[in-house]
Amino acid sequence: MKETPVLQIDNVSKRFGGLQALSNVGMSIEHGQIVGLIGPNGAGKTTFFNVITGLYQPDSGSFSLVGKTYSPSTPHEVARAGIARTFQNIRLFGDMTALENVMVGRHVRTHQGVLGAVLRNRAARREEAAIKAHALALLEFVGIPQFAQRTARHLSYGDQRRLEIARALATEPLLLALDEPAAGMNASEKESLRSLLLKIKEQGTTILLIEHDVKLVMGLCDRITVLDYGKIIAEGTPAEVQQDPAVIAAYLGGELA
Repeated sequence: MKETPVLQIDNVSKRFGGLQALSNVGMSIEHGQIVGLIGPNGAGKTTFFNVITGLYQPDSGSFSLVGKTYSPSTPHEVARAGIARTFQNIRLFGDMTALENVMVGRHVRTHQGVLGAVLRNRAARREEAAIKAHALALLEFVGIPQFAQRTARHLSYGDQRRLEIARALATEPLLLALDEPAAGMNASEKESLRSLLLKIKEQGTTILLIEHDVKLVMGLCDRITVLDYGKIIAEGTPAEVQQDPAVIAAYLGGELA
């Protein structure tokens, strides 16, 4: 029996005034895969990503998360449902430490309410200690435990990317959605990112990423979906996508390497 997809999307459309940004777009993401979403500039990738993660409301379409109906409404509810995302432009709390940034991400899974936080009762203190331990473990996992007490703004660009991923992982996502995670990285940083994403996959987390670096996507993803003018023009394995005439045409006849 085929396993239920982590995320199933059917017939999603989105219009902004006179612009049809998405037209009946669908996607199926299987458990444990790294799935890439690529396409030329203006193809609708970011719009689709923002619809999935609750920043935009679709005009039509349906979503299911591990077989259950899923309605992406607000980013907070999306995170609680099991989808965590990062942004192309890093959005860390710059004046907080790396450890505090990850702990903030973890609070979406806490049980003690406002009263417990105010009164600092035994259960609240125990939970806070567990959150800190989990956050430290995630900093270790992404390779920056030595920067736990350093403020986020004073980390290098590559380490800020790692911290943002650690914060997203703190929510224990069913799906980790990454928006241009390699943007602004040099070759060695991209290779380190690639190793980290494979490590996350090995831990059982499913990944969806938008990425302009086609070479990175082709060497990393299990499956790739290609958008152009708000419509899916191809999907399949990297080898299948590379050879698809519609994809080659969409990239202005350029070679996909």
